[in-house]
Amino acid sequence: MTRQPADLLFTGGPILTMDPARSRATALAVTGGRITAVGHGEVRDLAGPRTEVVDLRGRPLLPGFQDAHVHAVMGGIELGECDLTGTVDPAEYLRRVRAYAAAHPDREWITGGGWSMESFAGGTPTREALDAAVPDRPVYLVNRDHHGAWVNTRALELAGITAGTADPSDGRVERDGEGRPTGMLQEGAMILVGRLLPARTRDDRIAGLLRAQEMLHGLGVTAWQDALVCGSDGYPDVSDAYAAAAADGSLTATVVGALWWSRARGDEQIPDLLDKRERLTRGRLRCTSVKIMQDGVAENFTAGMTAPYLDGCGCATANSGLSFVDPEALPGYVTALDAHGFQVHFHALGDRAVREALDAVEAARAANGWRDTRPHLAHLQVVHPDDVGRFRALGATANMQPLWAAHEPQMDELTIPFLGPERAAWQYPFGDLLRAGTTLAAGSDWPVSSANPIEGIHVAVNRVLPGGDGKPFLPEQALDLATALAAYTAGSAYVNHLDDTGSLRPGNRADLVVLDRDPFAGPAAAIAETRVHLTYVDGVRVHTAPDA
Repeated sequence: MTRQPADLLFTGGPILTMDPARSRATALAVTGGRITAVGHGEVRDLAGPRTEVVDLRGRPLLPGFQDAHVHAVMGGIELGECDLTGTVDPAEYLRRVRAYAAAHPDREWITGGGWSMESFAGGTPTREALDAAVPDRPVYLVNRDHHGAWVNTRALELAGITAGTADPSDGRVERDGEGRPTGMLQEGAMILVGRLLPARTRDDRIAGLLRAQEMLHGLGVTAWQDALVCGSDGYPDVSDAYAAAAADGSLTATVVGALWWSRARGDEQIPDLLDKRERLTRGRLRCTSVKIMQDGVAENFTAGMTAPYLDGCGCATANSGLSFVDPEALPGYVTALDAHGFQVHFHALGDRAVREALDAVEAARAANGWRDTRPHLAHLQVVHPDDVGRFRALGATANMQPLWAAHEPQMDELTIPFLGPERAAWQYPFGDLLRAGTTLAAGSDWPVSSANPIEGIHVAVNRVLPGGDGKPFLPEQALDLATALAAYTAGSAYVNHLDDTGSLRPGNRADLVVLDRDPFAGPAAAIAETRVHLTYVDGVRVHTAPDA
């Protein structure tokens, strides 16, 4: 029988399939956007007169990377605002703020962000520094983890925030010794100023999405889960950008949208979520997940912990962090969502929040039986050893952000001293989760941190930041390279219910990435030097590096 010639044929390099049954090959054929053959010399026989043959020239071909937790529209918008990423120098922050303000004299507000808490004593900058840079207009700059905002005096005045302003239940206004606001707003307090910001338009959001998509394709990302769609509680609704791009075909990635669970409401919001799922599932977009943000972050002491944080002297405080959703109500909410076929995507950073999320998944399993909803818990900075084995038992995926699992000033100065040695040793326990049989997925949380999967893989393997030569962070929790790659491909594909992606086998979609080198061929310390040359979605090239 004559076989149909391939549309696309890759030869001349290693094929890293991420398929345990056949981990390597040397040729791969694509027809109609699907992989039709994986093998060796016999695959080259599928070349026909119209076949595009790609000579890999020794470069490896892999499944496209998938980001299981990213904020693409928000990140894309921020790329066009006052960008403070890439430095930790407070003087450089202020130089960029002044330059941005001078370049945009018509902007009513100066907005942007990406600054790091490690740049300031206690992680909290002050309004006076911003006043010197921009005295006449309000300034609102989110930090790199997006759990706090740095504002100037003008912004505080417009919002009416004074020494007499009460903290919201889900946040904190940082104050000086006399109770006056210092210019730092934590968690839910961000909305006190954030609600005054000029509304971004639909066109702004579409432009942000397309800007982010181009960048992500350039990093080899072919699909992702946006962890905050249809936001509320002070977070933006970016669904119109996705809906427009899915309708007109400009969305080339495959996207799962995680619909935001409003912590100001209860299960009465479920009919709204069902309506959004139906209305927003079209083309390459499926809004089949619900995001529940259960706690905050450790650096500002809002991550939910099973025991109190320590103070600067090592003594226990009265603060164990926040639970944004009532832990007693959470199991009922998750059970109801699971019964409606929703996946639940948890933000769970502290060990109490992780336990609360797992308890909710356990309740759903008990009430509904084992459904193919694939719940996952993102961040997992601190996991109590008693809960490590529960992930596998409950079928809950560990959604890692590996780039955070390294020594850096934010970790060493703002986190470890306030957790204490026992809890500090429970951080990012990827190795323990793997050994317990947990399914691992991976994401970036961009724009909180770099969207580059290669950098995340580097840290997952080395537990050291790219370019760093310091002491590895809890090296016993490191992953081997094959496992880290699998988390960014097959693992995230599993979370996204994209079962015909994530590995290179006949019948799967031709979502592919070509790297400039085989990361297995060099030392682990050099993984981060790897670059993406080509990216394909459904067999169509969506990125070509200049030197490819």
